Amino acid sequence: MKWTDSRDIAIALDEAHPDVDPQWVRFTDLHRWVTELEEFDDDPEGSNEKVLEAIQMMWLDERED
Repeated sequence: MKWTDSRDIAIALDEAHPDVDPQWVRFTDLHRWVTELEEFDDDPEGSNEKVLEAIQMMWLDERED
């Protein structure tokens, strides 16, 4: 998984952290959780606020489905 795979990352995060409300996750925690995903295979420093926000929005979207 790469930083650009926001939907796949969101699904993996939802499975890994089912009790977390994505709306209140700090970007520092989100970044750490993404890089800790077993399927994640990208440069840990390759994200920015825009990328993390996209992941967070996808995670919220997954929760609503």
